[in-house]
Amino acid sequence: MKPYVLFILLLCSFSDSVSQHLKAGFDSNEYRDMLGLFMQQVDTAKSDLIPIPTQYKRLYRSPEYELKNLWELWQRTDGVAVICIRGTVQATPSWLENFYAAMVPATGELDLGSGRTFRYQLAQDSKATVHVGWTLGLADLAPTIVEKVRELYGKGTREFLIMGHSQGGALAYLTRSYLADLVRRQELPGDLVFKTYCSAAPKPGNLYYAYDYEFLTRDGWSHTVLNAADWVPETPFSIQTLRDFNPVNPFKDVKPALKKQPFLIRIFARRIYNRMDRATRTAEKRFRKTLGKMVYSQVKKYKPNLPQPTYAAVNNYMRAGSPIILQPNDAYRKRFPEDGKNVFVHHLLTPYYFLVDTYYPKK
Repeated sequence: MKPYVLFILLLCSFSDSVSQHLKAGFDSNEYRDMLGLFMQQVDTAKSDLIPIPTQYKRLYRSPEYELKNLWELWQRTDGVAVICIRGTVQATPSWLENFYAAMVPATGELDLGSGRTFRYQLAQDSKATVHVGWTLGLADLAPTIVEKVRELYGKGTREFLIMGHSQGGALAYLTRSYLADLVRRQELPGDLVFKTYCSAAPKPGNLYYAYDYEFLTRDGWSHTVLNAADWVPETPFSIQTLRDFNPVNPFKDVKPALKKQPFLIRIFARRIYNRMDRATRTAEKRFRKTLGKMVYSQVKKYKPNLPQPTYAAVNNYMRAGSPIILQPNDAYRKRFPEDGKNVFVHHLLTPYYFLVDTYYPKK
């Protein structure tokens, strides 16, 4: 056999050995597996409907941090690794993390006290802001996540699924953004492949964070899976003020434009404009005080060394990622009736799994 023919055969053989297993786009079987892994983190979420996937092995379970955050590392038989982030648990600090819903810039640092600082860049856009409570959660989880990614990379793993449900879904957004920045700064290798499933996730940041995240994960590399009857993805409260628009907009120069109008029209229009502007600014300030300063005083009981961060004057929360909408039908309503008592009837793993089976049957 000629040497160049042998070289080509060896090259083809090597290419096959490193072929990519993760593909862009929503994979319902993949998502079902993620629900099965997530179910094993929360004892109260056990369901006969959701099978435990057998082709995964748990490699690591992180410590539980002060706000009850925790994550697990799994590996599939084909080598793909899974970063599975636990959601809210029935404990006060876990709920406080959700309610600590003032915003901080998506690029900056958090003083964690005791000489510890968490530096992060979760978006390229300087106008992007994120939920402070979940950023604190990320600060706790990030060191061990990065450590394990590097460890597995050294053993040949290049592909990672990132998954979370509910609060875990919000943290999955921020984790994906954080890892992207480490790749950009060459603190993680550039040939890593990440695919993200944010299931039943609340809104992680403002519109500019959502833009940045969707550009980062464009072409089908992150999906937010939503039950249309679930109220959790509608949170946190969102308030859009006139200053939340891009700098070039027709509202910026409205006052000079009003001067050109007849007197009565000018007086009426200015009054309406000022009332709308004042109302939204006042609401944003009130939410920032309540969900920032007031909740911080409770969070500090569990993180006593945490100095209060400086909050951004923004409360314009937006959903992020490519949406997979699961619309309840008659069969679903019969299986999961609303009794007015269980506010999480549409939020748990089982209704999500039921709807995925309805619209995306197993292949």
